[in-house]
Amino acid sequence: MAVKVFSSQVVGLKADVIDVEVDLTNGLHSFSLVGLPDKAVEESKDRVCAAIKNSGFISPKTRNQKVVVSLAPAELKKEGPVFDLSVAMAYLLASKQVYFEPDGKIFLGELALDGKIRPIKGVLSLVKNAKSAGFEEIFLPKANAKEAALIDGIKIFACEKLEDITNHFDRENGFALERQPKTEIDFDNFQSEILFDFSDIKGQETAKRGLEIAAAGGHNVMMSGPAGTGKTMLAKAFASILPPLSFEEILETTSIHSVAGALNGDFVLQRPFRSPHHTASYVALVGGGVYPKPGEITLSHRGVLFLDEFPEFERRVIESLRQPLEEGFVNVSRAKGSVTFPARFIMICAMNPCPCGNHGSKKKDCVCPQGALVRYQRKISGPIVDRVDLWVEVPQVDHQKLSDEKIISEPSENIRKRVIKARDIQKKRFAAENKAKKSKRKNEFEACPPGFGGAGVMTNSEMGVKELKKFALLSEKVKDILNSAAGKLDLSARAYHRVIKLSRTIADLDNAENIEENHILEALQYRPK
Repeated sequence: MAVKVFSSQVVGLKADVIDVEVDLTNGLHSFSLVGLPDKAVEESKDRVCAAIKNSGFISPKTRNQKVVVSLAPAELKKEGPVFDLSVAMAYLLASKQVYFEPDGKIFLGELALDGKIRPIKGVLSLVKNAKSAGFEEIFLPKANAKEAALIDGIKIFACEKLEDITNHFDRENGFALERQPKTEIDFDNFQSEILFDFSDIKGQETAKRGLEIAAAGGHNVMMSGPAGTGKTMLAKAFASILPPLSFEEILETTSIHSVAGALNGDFVLQRPFRSPHHTASYVALVGGGVYPKPGEITLSHRGVLFLDEFPEFERRVIESLRQPLEEGFVNVSRAKGSVTFPARFIMICAMNPCPCGNHGSKKKDCVCPQGALVRYQRKISGPIVDRVDLWVEVPQVDHQKLSDEKIISEPSENIRKRVIKARDIQKKRFAAENKAKKSKRKNEFEACPPGFGGAGVMTNSEMGVKELKKFALLSEKVKDILNSAAGKLDLSARAYHRVIKLSRTIADLDNAENIEENHILEALQYRPK
């Protein structure tokens, strides 16, 4: 008679419940594992046998029996070592060495040869899906317990070794695993890592203002200026003025980083800041592989993607940013599958005016040939230009200003307060519509992968045409200013709407109910000339 226990795996960012069935029959020893296993799953046979033996039980290899392990559904490719624990428990149940009721329980974990349970990836997505599927208990590695316990409403049991679980089900020995308490996040005492503070940067007031607007509304920024003017430093300081992550955003970002194996610690508490080198491939940026995995743009979800030396990236890499910048997600299609990853980030780019970095400088001469200059500038296509909201010049700073101790720049904390206030205005503005959307597709929301939780519009940059008509109304005078400038600058429809979104953010920073003339004029100043 076959027995069945339950496990789970992540595909993309979405988890699927996997039935682990074991059937034992008398005969010459064999151990078959079916259900489209990859190499890591196929090798679990040896890990499981060794772990069972070293935990004090009878190994499958010491008995004359045929062992067949089926991972269902069979058409779904199985990958990774996450099934080790479930296969071991299914075999022990089938061989009557352990007795328990498998319904409502999920087993997750990689087994070491001595029976210890090693941590796995994507635990948060696995637990969330298990809860949605109606499971009541999850047994998983102790190293993943805090991450898993972020999800309430399901019992989490942290295990260090296989023997812990078998003893838990053996009620005669009086041993029982303790339920992992819900993970509480102390937002009040959390101190984020700050690389640079705006007070460390002297001058560049225009750039600082642009970055403040970008942080308040979630807008993309391009900083251009000669080498050594502080563009990289400004980008790193940008993280210090961003608002803290909400609990929902912590779940999103933690799930993504956990799946990608990029989780440092138990969970993500501050907004991601990703800075890939300009030699990065488009696969590294958007995600991919035989079985698609998240790339840099997904790892920067709800945070910042900093692209230094922007024109030095391959043209293919730059153009791959079109969809995520516009829609907030990216579709990755490969021969073995197609996955949609969330990619709602703020893009901060930095570039020199030319390859040598001296074009337009008053102190140094540009040595670039005309052809090289043209090729350099053509790297950035019109569609990418349209998707960047603020084009900010970062000029050279006078040496006297750098050495003047009397000049005190505004600290990031002060700017951050204004940014948070503007974000709160936006949150209240969109709250009613977001609530209505969420209630309409509640079931879909509960089961959806991280990043697609139906949060709705959160910042001005995410507004569509419908929201613009409702929340960014323009007076006739403001319309005339915008239309006149749009004609002179030859703005596309996309760029036209982005100017309105930007002006809405500037108005929020001024705590103004309506977009006024000065707001639209400032927004227009950030378009490339």
